[in-house]
Amino acid sequence: MTIRTSPHSTSPRHRRVPRAAGCAAALALVAAAAAPASAAAPADTGTARAGLNEVMFVGNNWEGTADVIESTGDYARAGRIDVVPDKGERLREIRLDPIRPAFYPGIRETFGEGHDRYVDDMYSTPDGSAVVVSRPSFADVVSIDVTTGRVDWRFPVSGFRSDHMAVSPDGRKVAVPASTSDTVHVPDIVTGKEPGSFRTGGKPHENVFTDGGRYVWNMSIGEVDNALDAPWPDWTKGDRRITVADADPFERVRVIDMRERPDAFGRGDLSDSVRPVASTPDGSTLHFQVSFFNGFLEYDVAADEITRLKELPKNPGTGEDRTTWVDDSRHHGMSVNPQGTRLCVAGTMDDYATVVDRGTLREGPLVPAAKPYRATVSGDGRHGVVSESGADRVSVIDFETGRKVVSVPVGDHPQRVRAGHVPAGWTGPSAG
Repeated sequence: MTIRTSPHSTSPRHRRVPRAAGCAAALALVAAAAAPASAAAPADTGTARAGLNEVMFVGNNWEGTADVIESTGDYARAGRIDVVPDKGERLREIRLDPIRPAFYPGIRETFGEGHDRYVDDMYSTPDGSAVVVSRPSFADVVSIDVTTGRVDWRFPVSGFRSDHMAVSPDGRKVAVPASTSDTVHVPDIVTGKEPGSFRTGGKPHENVFTDGGRYVWNMSIGEVDNALDAPWPDWTKGDRRITVADADPFERVRVIDMRERPDAFGRGDLSDSVRPVASTPDGSTLHFQVSFFNGFLEYDVAADEITRLKELPKNPGTGEDRTTWVDDSRHHGMSVNPQGTRLCVAGTMDDYATVVDRGTLREGPLVPAAKPYRATVSGDGRHGVVSESGADRVSVIDFETGRKVVSVPVGDHPQRVRAGHVPAGWTGPSAG
Protein backbone atom coordinates (compact mmCIF):
# COMPACT_ATOMS: atom_id res chain seq x y z
CA MET A 1 0.00 0.00 0.00
CA THR A 2 1.36 3.42 -0.88
CA ILE A 3 0.70 6.99 0.14
CA ARG A 4 2.37 9.67 -1.93
CA THR A 5 2.23 13.44 -1.62
CA SER A 6 2.74 16.02 -4.33
CA PRO A 7 6.28 17.34 -4.85
CA HIS A 8 4.81 20.50 -6.36
CA SER A 9 3.67 23.78 -4.89
CA THR A 10 -0.01 24.52 -4.40
CA SER A 11 -0.04 27.55 -6.68
CA PRO A 12 -2.51 27.29 -9.58
CA ARG A 13 -1.09 26.35 -12.95
CA HIS A 14 -2.28 27.46 -16.35
CA ARG A 15 -5.82 26.36 -17.15
CA ARG A 16 -7.17 25.79 -20.62
CA VAL A 17 -10.23 27.80 -21.60
CA PRO A 18 -12.24 27.19 -24.79
CA ARG A 19 -11.05 29.77 -27.33
CA ALA A 20 -14.47 31.25 -27.83
CA ALA A 21 -14.98 31.78 -24.12
CA GLY A 22 -13.63 35.35 -23.91
CA CYS A 23 -13.45 37.45 -20.77
CA ALA A 24 -16.87 36.50 -19.42
CA ALA A 25 -16.07 32.81 -19.55
CA ALA A 26 -12.69 33.44 -17.97
CA LEU A 27 -14.42 35.02 -14.98
CA ALA A 28 -16.80 32.07 -14.85
CA LEU A 29 -13.80 29.76 -14.95
CA VAL A 30 -12.39 31.36 -11.81
CA ALA A 31 -15.71 30.84 -10.07
CA ALA A 32 -15.81 27.24 -11.25
CA ALA A 33 -12.28 26.64 -9.99
CA ALA A 34 -13.29 27.65 -6.50
CA ALA A 35 -16.63 25.86 -6.61
CA PRO A 36 -17.24 22.61 -4.75
CA ALA A 37 -16.43 19.54 -6.78
CA SER A 38 -19.61 17.84 -5.71
CA ALA A 39 -22.83 18.85 -4.04
CA ALA A 40 -25.26 16.76 -2.05
CA ALA A 41 -28.76 16.92 -3.45
CA PRO A 42 -31.79 17.09 -1.21
CA ALA A 43 -32.39 13.41 -1.92
CA ASP A 44 -29.06 12.59 -0.27
CA THR A 45 -29.23 14.75 2.86
CA GLY A 46 -31.25 12.48 5.13
CA THR A 47 -33.61 15.37 5.96
CA ALA A 48 -37.09 14.26 7.02
CA ARG A 49 -39.96 15.57 4.89
CA ALA A 50 -43.60 15.75 5.79
CA GLY A 51 -45.53 12.75 4.48
CA LEU A 52 -42.40 11.08 3.09
CA ASN A 53 -40.09 8.30 4.20
CA GLU A 54 -36.40 8.42 3.41
CA VAL A 55 -35.22 5.27 1.62
CA MET A 56 -32.45 3.99 -0.60
CA PHE A 57 -33.04 2.90 -4.20
CA VAL A 58 -30.90 -0.03 -5.34
CA GLY A 59 -30.70 -0.42 -9.12
CA ASN A 60 -30.61 -4.09 -10.15
CA ASN A 61 -29.04 -3.50 -13.55
CA TRP A 62 -29.43 -6.87 -15.23
CA GLU A 63 -32.87 -7.55 -13.78
CA GLY A 64 -34.52 -4.23 -14.58
CA THR A 65 -35.81 -3.58 -11.07
CA ALA A 66 -35.07 -1.20 -8.22
CA ASP A 67 -35.25 -2.50 -4.69
CA VAL A 68 -36.27 0.11 -2.13
CA ILE A 69 -34.66 -0.37 1.29
CA GLU A 70 -34.69 1.63 4.50
CA SER A 71 -31.91 4.23 4.66
CA THR A 72 -30.94 3.48 8.29
CA GLY A 73 -31.53 0.87 11.01
CA ASP A 74 -31.78 -2.66 9.66
CA TYR A 75 -31.99 -1.49 6.02
CA ALA A 76 -34.97 -3.77 5.45
CA ARG A 77 -36.55 -3.89 2.01
CA ALA A 78 -39.68 -1.74 1.72
CA GLY A 79 -40.67 -2.69 -1.83
CA ARG A 80 -39.60 -3.22 -5.41
CA ILE A 81 -40.21 -1.26 -8.62
CA ASP A 82 -40.16 -2.61 -12.16
CA VAL A 83 -38.14 -0.01 -14.06
CA VAL A 84 -38.82 -1.52 -17.50
CA PRO A 85 -42.64 -1.74 -17.52
CA ASP A 86 -42.51 -0.68 -21.18
CA LYS A 87 -39.93 -3.31 -22.15
CA GLY A 88 -42.03 -4.85 -24.92
CA GLU A 89 -42.67 -1.48 -26.54
CA ARG A 90 -39.00 -0.50 -26.37
CA LEU A 91 -37.85 -3.81 -27.90
CA ARG A 92 -40.33 -3.44 -30.78
CA GLU A 93 -39.07 0.10 -31.32
CA ILE A 94 -35.48 -1.14 -31.49
CA ARG A 95 -36.31 -3.93 -33.95
CA LEU A 96 -37.94 -1.45 -36.34
CA ASP A 97 -34.99 0.97 -36.27
CA PRO A 98 -32.42 0.65 -39.11
CA ILE A 99 -29.39 1.11 -36.82
CA ARG A 100 -30.26 0.31 -33.20
CA PRO A 101 -30.51 -3.50 -33.63
CA ALA A 102 -26.71 -3.45 -33.95
CA PHE A 103 -26.13 -1.34 -30.83
CA TYR A 104 -28.55 -3.08 -28.48
CA PRO A 105 -26.68 -6.43 -28.41
CA GLY A 106 -23.39 -4.50 -28.47
CA ILE A 107 -24.21 -2.92 -25.11
CA ARG A 108 -25.14 -6.34 -23.77
CA GLU A 109 -21.89 -8.01 -24.83
CA THR A 110 -19.54 -5.19 -23.76
CA PHE A 111 -20.75 -3.02 -20.87
CA GLY A 112 -23.32 -5.61 -19.78
CA GLU A 113 -20.97 -8.61 -19.59
CA GLY A 114 -23.47 -10.60 -21.63
CA HIS A 115 -26.57 -9.07 -19.97
CA ASP A 116 -28.93 -6.25 -20.85
CA ARG A 117 -28.40 -3.07 -18.81
CA TYR A 118 -31.83 -1.89 -17.74
CA VAL A 119 -31.03 0.44 -14.83
CA ASP A 120 -27.90 2.43 -14.27
CA ASP A 121 -28.87 5.32 -12.03
CA MET A 122 -31.94 6.74 -10.30
CA TYR A 123 -33.24 9.67 -8.23
CA SER A 124 -36.60 10.37 -6.66
CA THR A 125 -38.56 13.48 -7.59
CA PRO A 126 -38.77 16.20 -4.90
CA ASP A 127 -42.27 15.12 -3.82
CA GLY A 128 -41.34 11.42 -3.68
CA SER A 129 -44.06 10.46 -6.15
CA ALA A 130 -41.73 9.07 -8.82
CA VAL A 131 -38.27 7.69 -9.41
CA VAL A 132 -36.31 8.86 -12.46
CA VAL A 133 -34.14 6.14 -13.99
CA SER A 134 -31.45 6.05 -16.69
CA ARG A 135 -31.63 2.87 -18.78
CA PRO A 136 -28.47 2.24 -20.88
CA SER A 137 -29.88 -0.50 -23.12
CA PHE A 138 -32.87 1.65 -24.03
CA ALA A 139 -30.83 4.86 -24.38
CA ASP A 140 -33.28 6.85 -22.30
CA VAL A 141 -34.35 8.31 -18.99
CA VAL A 142 -37.83 7.59 -17.62
CA SER A 143 -39.91 8.78 -14.70
CA ILE A 144 -41.84 5.94 -13.04
CA ASP A 145 -44.71 6.56 -10.64
CA VAL A 146 -43.80 4.71 -7.43
CA THR A 147 -47.44 3.99 -6.61
CA THR A 148 -48.81 2.85 -9.99
CA GLY A 149 -45.56 1.63 -11.57
CA ARG A 150 -46.43 3.46 -14.80
CA VAL A 151 -44.08 5.59 -16.90
CA ASP A 152 -44.93 9.28 -16.43
CA TRP A 153 -42.49 10.58 -19.04
CA ARG A 154 -39.66 9.31 -21.19
CA PHE A 155 -36.63 11.23 -22.49
CA PRO A 156 -34.60 9.48 -25.24
CA VAL A 157 -30.96 10.60 -25.17
CA SER A 158 -28.97 11.27 -28.33
CA GLY A 159 -27.06 8.27 -29.57
CA PHE A 160 -27.47 4.75 -28.27
CA ARG A 161 -26.67 4.61 -24.55
CA SER A 162 -27.46 6.57 -21.39
CA ASP A 163 -25.26 6.43 -18.29
CA HIS A 164 -24.71 7.80 -14.76
CA MET A 165 -26.80 10.75 -13.59
CA ALA A 166 -26.54 13.61 -11.10
CA VAL A 167 -29.34 15.64 -9.57
CA SER A 168 -29.17 19.37 -8.88
CA PRO A 169 -29.24 20.59 -5.25
CA ASP A 170 -32.82 21.84 -5.69
CA GLY A 171 -33.84 18.39 -6.94
CA ARG A 172 -35.23 19.80 -10.21
CA LYS A 173 -32.67 18.83 -12.86
CA VAL A 174 -30.91 15.60 -13.74
CA ALA A 175 -27.72 15.52 -15.77
CA VAL A 176 -27.48 12.36 -17.85
CA PRO A 177 -24.68 11.49 -20.30
CA ALA A 178 -25.36 10.16 -23.78
CA SER A 179 -22.17 8.14 -23.95
CA THR A 180 -22.09 7.45 -27.69
CA SER A 181 -22.76 11.07 -28.72
CA ASP A 182 -20.39 12.79 -26.24
CA THR A 183 -23.25 14.87 -24.84
CA VAL A 184 -24.75 15.56 -21.42
CA HIS A 185 -28.51 16.24 -21.39
CA VAL A 186 -30.09 18.09 -18.47
CA PRO A 187 -33.87 17.46 -18.43
CA ASP A 188 -36.28 18.72 -15.79
CA ILE A 189 -36.86 15.92 -13.29
CA VAL A 190 -40.61 16.61 -12.99
CA THR A 191 -41.59 17.28 -16.61
CA GLY A 192 -38.89 15.49 -18.61
CA LYS A 193 -38.48 18.59 -20.78
CA GLU A 194 -34.91 19.54 -21.66
CA PRO A 195 -33.81 23.17 -21.35
CA GLY A 196 -30.31 22.41 -22.63
CA SER A 197 -27.29 20.15 -23.09
CA PHE A 198 -23.53 20.45 -23.60
CA ARG A 199 -20.73 18.60 -25.37
CA THR A 200 -18.06 16.63 -23.52
CA GLY A 201 -14.99 14.50 -24.07
CA GLY A 202 -15.18 10.93 -25.29
CA LYS A 203 -17.70 8.67 -23.54
CA PRO A 204 -19.07 11.00 -20.83
CA HIS A 205 -19.52 9.14 -17.56
CA GLU A 206 -19.74 10.57 -14.03
CA ASN A 207 -21.54 13.89 -13.38
CA VAL A 208 -21.70 16.22 -10.36
CA PHE A 209 -23.44 19.55 -9.77
CA THR A 210 -21.38 22.24 -8.02
CA ASP A 211 -21.68 25.73 -6.57
CA GLY A 212 -25.29 25.30 -5.49
CA GLY A 213 -26.26 23.89 -8.88
CA ARG A 214 -24.64 26.62 -11.00
CA TYR A 215 -22.21 24.27 -12.73
CA VAL A 216 -22.18 20.68 -13.95
CA TRP A 217 -18.91 18.74 -14.00
CA ASN A 218 -18.64 15.77 -16.36
CA MET A 219 -15.85 13.20 -16.43
CA SER A 220 -15.34 11.44 -19.75
CA ILE A 221 -13.69 8.01 -19.56
CA GLY A 222 -12.95 7.31 -23.23
CA GLU A 223 -13.09 3.86 -24.78
CA VAL A 224 -13.37 1.16 -22.13
CA ASP A 225 -14.82 -1.60 -24.29
CA ASN A 226 -11.75 -2.48 -26.34
CA ALA A 227 -8.92 -4.85 -25.37
CA LEU A 228 -6.09 -2.32 -25.81
CA ASP A 229 -5.58 -2.24 -22.06
CA ALA A 230 -1.79 -2.34 -21.71
CA PRO A 231 -0.22 0.98 -20.67
CA TRP A 232 1.59 1.67 -23.95
CA PRO A 233 -1.55 1.95 -26.20
CA ASP A 234 -3.38 4.10 -23.61
CA TRP A 235 -3.60 6.88 -26.21
CA THR A 236 -6.10 4.75 -28.15
CA LYS A 237 -8.68 5.25 -25.38
CA GLY A 238 -9.68 8.63 -26.81
CA ASP A 239 -10.36 12.11 -25.49
CA ARG A 240 -10.59 11.94 -21.69
CA ARG A 241 -11.18 15.15 -19.80
CA ILE A 242 -13.33 16.91 -17.25
CA THR A 243 -15.79 19.37 -18.76
CA VAL A 244 -17.31 22.09 -16.56
CA ALA A 245 -20.48 23.68 -17.95
CA ASP A 246 -22.79 26.41 -16.72
CA ALA A 247 -26.05 24.69 -15.74
CA ASP A 248 -27.94 27.47 -17.52
CA PRO A 249 -27.34 28.33 -20.40
CA PHE A 250 -25.28 25.10 -20.62
CA GLU A 251 -22.11 26.62 -22.02
CA ARG A 252 -18.71 25.13 -21.29
CA VAL A 253 -16.62 27.32 -19.00
CA ARG A 254 -13.67 25.08 -18.30
CA VAL A 255 -11.92 21.98 -19.65
CA ILE A 256 -9.48 20.05 -17.46
CA ASP A 257 -7.02 17.79 -19.25
CA MET A 258 -6.42 15.25 -16.50
CA ARG A 259 -3.50 13.71 -18.41
CA GLU A 260 -1.37 16.67 -17.39
CA ARG A 261 -2.12 16.25 -13.67
CA PRO A 262 -0.84 12.70 -12.99
CA ASP A 263 2.11 13.45 -15.27
CA ALA A 264 3.04 16.47 -13.14
CA PHE A 265 2.64 14.32 -10.03
CA GLY A 266 5.17 11.87 -11.41
CA ARG A 267 2.68 9.11 -12.24
CA GLY A 268 2.52 9.18 -16.00
CA ASP A 269 1.90 5.44 -15.84
CA LEU A 270 -1.63 6.00 -14.51
CA SER A 271 -4.66 6.30 -16.74
CA ASP A 272 -6.29 9.73 -16.95
CA SER A 273 -9.76 8.16 -17.19
CA VAL A 274 -11.56 9.57 -14.14
CA ARG A 275 -14.06 7.09 -12.71
CA PRO A 276 -16.15 7.49 -9.50
CA VAL A 277 -15.48 10.63 -7.48
CA ALA A 278 -16.03 11.73 -3.87
CA SER A 279 -15.61 15.27 -2.58
CA THR A 280 -15.07 16.78 0.84
CA PRO A 281 -18.17 18.57 2.18
CA ASP A 282 -16.63 21.99 1.50
CA GLY A 283 -15.81 20.99 -2.08
CA SER A 284 -12.14 21.88 -1.76
CA THR A 285 -10.80 18.40 -2.40
CA LEU A 286 -11.86 15.80 -4.94
CA HIS A 287 -10.96 12.13 -4.62
CA PHE A 288 -11.24 9.99 -7.72
CA GLN A 289 -10.48 6.54 -9.04
CA VAL A 290 -8.92 5.95 -12.46
CA SER A 291 -8.96 2.99 -14.81
CA PHE A 292 -6.83 -0.04 -13.91
CA PHE A 293 -5.66 1.35 -10.54
CA ASN A 294 -6.16 -0.19 -7.10
CA GLY A 295 -6.52 3.04 -5.18
CA PHE A 296 -7.38 6.69 -5.74
CA LEU A 297 -5.97 10.17 -6.25
CA GLU A 298 -6.60 13.34 -4.28
CA TYR A 299 -7.08 16.56 -6.27
CA ASP A 300 -6.98 20.11 -4.88
CA VAL A 301 -9.71 21.93 -6.80
CA ALA A 302 -8.48 25.51 -6.31
CA ALA A 303 -4.80 24.69 -6.86
CA ASP A 304 -5.72 22.47 -9.82
CA GLU A 305 -3.26 19.74 -8.93
CA ILE A 306 -3.04 16.22 -7.57
CA THR A 307 -1.76 16.38 -3.99
CA ARG A 308 -1.78 12.77 -2.75
CA LEU A 309 -2.14 9.22 -4.02
CA LYS A 310 -3.39 6.20 -2.11
CA GLU A 311 -2.58 2.71 -3.32
CA LEU A 312 -4.77 0.05 -1.73
CA PRO A 313 -3.89 -3.64 -1.31
CA LYS A 314 -4.24 -6.02 -4.21
CA ASN A 315 -6.13 -9.27 -3.81
CA PRO A 316 -3.66 -12.08 -4.61
CA GLY A 317 -6.54 -13.94 -6.24
CA THR A 318 -7.18 -11.18 -8.78
CA GLY A 319 -5.53 -11.90 -12.10
CA GLU A 320 -3.28 -9.23 -13.59
CA ASP A 321 -4.74 -9.59 -17.10
CA ARG A 322 -6.29 -6.13 -17.44
CA THR A 323 -8.52 -7.23 -20.31
CA THR A 324 -10.51 -9.30 -17.80
CA TRP A 325 -11.36 -6.32 -15.58
CA VAL A 326 -14.87 -4.95 -16.07
CA ASP A 327 -14.89 -1.84 -18.28
CA ASP A 328 -11.21 -1.11 -17.45
CA SER A 329 -12.07 -0.80 -13.73
CA ARG A 330 -10.05 -2.21 -10.89
CA HIS A 331 -11.58 -0.17 -8.07
CA HIS A 332 -14.91 1.47 -8.85
CA GLY A 333 -16.94 3.19 -6.15
CA MET A 334 -16.33 5.88 -3.51
CA SER A 335 -18.28 7.89 -0.94
CA VAL A 336 -17.33 10.29 1.85
CA ASN A 337 -19.00 10.66 5.26
CA PRO A 338 -20.74 13.97 6.12
CA GLN A 339 -17.84 15.08 8.33
CA GLY A 340 -15.37 14.61 5.48
CA THR A 341 -13.14 12.40 7.63
CA ARG A 342 -13.70 8.94 6.11
CA LEU A 343 -13.95 7.47 2.63
CA CYS A 344 -15.73 4.23 1.79
CA VAL A 345 -14.01 2.58 -1.18
CA ALA A 346 -15.21 -0.30 -3.35
CA GLY A 347 -12.31 -2.51 -4.46
CA THR A 348 -14.32 -3.94 -7.33
CA MET A 349 -12.01 -6.48 -9.00
CA ASP A 350 -10.20 -7.19 -5.70
CA ASP A 351 -13.45 -8.26 -3.99
CA TYR A 352 -13.38 -6.06 -0.90
CA ALA A 353 -14.55 -2.74 0.46
CA THR A 354 -12.71 -0.63 3.00
CA VAL A 355 -12.92 2.63 4.94
CA VAL A 356 -9.99 5.03 4.52
CA ASP A 357 -9.11 7.77 7.01
CA ARG A 358 -8.81 11.01 5.04
CA GLY A 359 -6.18 12.53 7.30
CA THR A 360 -3.69 9.68 7.25
CA LEU A 361 -4.97 7.81 4.17
CA ARG A 362 -4.71 4.59 6.18
CA GLU A 363 -7.24 1.92 5.28
CA GLY A 364 -9.24 -0.04 7.83
CA PRO A 365 -10.16 -3.72 7.66
CA LEU A 366 -10.63 -5.17 4.18
CA VAL A 367 -14.27 -6.25 4.22
CA PRO A 368 -14.82 -9.19 1.82
CA ALA A 369 -17.33 -8.24 -0.88
CA ALA A 370 -18.24 -9.87 -4.20
CA LYS A 371 -17.47 -7.41 -7.00
CA PRO A 372 -18.55 -4.29 -5.08
CA TYR A 373 -19.53 -1.79 -7.74
CA ARG A 374 -20.58 1.45 -6.03
CA ALA A 375 -20.56 3.14 -2.62
CA THR A 376 -22.88 5.71 -1.07
CA VAL A 377 -23.75 7.02 2.42
CA SER A 378 -26.58 5.98 4.74
CA GLY A 379 -29.35 8.38 5.66
CA ASP A 380 -27.86 9.12 9.08
CA GLY A 381 -24.33 9.45 7.68
CA ARG A 382 -22.91 6.73 9.93
CA HIS A 383 -22.38 4.04 7.30
CA GLY A 384 -20.98 3.48 3.86
CA VAL A 385 -23.37 1.44 1.71
CA VAL A 386 -21.82 -0.78 -0.97
CA SER A 387 -23.55 -2.74 -3.74
CA GLU A 388 -22.14 -6.25 -4.14
CA SER A 389 -22.93 -6.95 -7.77
CA GLY A 390 -21.38 -10.42 -7.61
CA ALA A 391 -23.55 -11.55 -4.68
CA ASP A 392 -26.84 -9.68 -5.33
CA ARG A 393 -26.79 -7.87 -2.02
CA VAL A 394 -26.08 -4.50 -0.42
CA SER A 395 -23.60 -4.38 2.46
CA VAL A 396 -23.38 -1.68 5.10
CA ILE A 397 -20.00 -0.70 6.62
CA ASP A 398 -19.53 1.44 9.73
CA PHE A 399 -17.44 4.54 8.97
CA GLU A 400 -15.87 4.55 12.45
CA THR A 401 -14.94 0.90 12.88
CA GLY A 402 -14.61 -0.14 9.25
CA ARG A 403 -16.61 -3.28 10.07
CA LYS A 404 -19.62 -4.65 8.21
CA VAL A 405 -22.91 -4.01 10.00
CA VAL A 406 -25.42 -5.89 7.85
CA SER A 407 -26.05 -7.25 4.35
CA VAL A 408 -29.41 -7.07 2.57
CA PRO A 409 -30.40 -9.36 -0.35
CA VAL A 410 -31.51 -7.51 -3.49
CA GLY A 411 -32.02 -8.29 -7.19
CA ASP A 412 -29.72 -9.34 -10.04
CA HIS A 413 -26.47 -7.36 -10.30
CA PRO A 414 -27.02 -4.28 -8.09
CA GLN A 415 -24.93 -1.26 -8.97
CA ARG A 416 -26.04 2.26 -8.08
CA VAL A 417 -27.53 2.94 -4.65
CA ARG A 418 -29.17 6.35 -4.19
CA ALA A 419 -30.92 7.95 -1.23
CA GLY A 420 -34.38 9.34 -1.92
CA HIS A 421 -37.97 9.48 -0.69
CA VAL A 422 -41.27 7.63 -1.12
CA PRO A 423 -44.69 8.39 0.39
CA ALA A 424 -45.10 7.39 4.04
CA GLY A 425 -46.41 3.83 4.34
CA TRP A 426 -45.35 2.98 0.78
CA THR A 427 -44.98 -0.72 -0.04
CA GLY A 428 -44.47 -0.48 -3.80
CA PRO A 429 -46.49 -1.18 -6.92
CA SER A 430 -45.15 -4.75 -6.91
CA ALA A 431 -44.74 -7.26 -4.12
CA GLY A 432 -42.21 -9.23 -6.15
